[in-house]
Amino acid sequence: MADIHHSEGQPARLSITQATVDGIGVLTVAGELDADSVGTLRQALRIQENSASALTVLDMGAVSFMDSSAINVLVAASRDLVAAGSQLRMAALSEPVQRVVEIVGLDTIIVCCPTLAEALTI
Repeated sequence: MADIHHSEGQPARLSITQATVDGIGVLTVAGELDADSVGTLRQALRIQENSASALTVLDMGAVSFMDSSAINVLVAASRDLVAAGSQLRMAALSEPVQRVVEIVGLDTIIVCCPTLAEALTI
């Protein structure tokens, strides 16, 4: 398990914990996903692209805010993972994030599951 924290001399507004559950890459994301922190998410997703996992799950239950820069990263990551023979799922979206995902139609590109356990089912 590895922790990735956003840091630029300020308190971390985003943290990502990486783990493997039954061969599935799980990234637990906490905090705000915005233009200032989205590079951390991009980095974590690139690491997953190079793994042998057929599935990467983002546990988004502790994400309090997500803007368009995060949406762009997620769309690109989903495309790249599919090209690598894998797929991306999101789980346990907080209410504000769920609303953004539905408004922009991201849930038509990336499978969204109500719980992490459901997202881990292949």
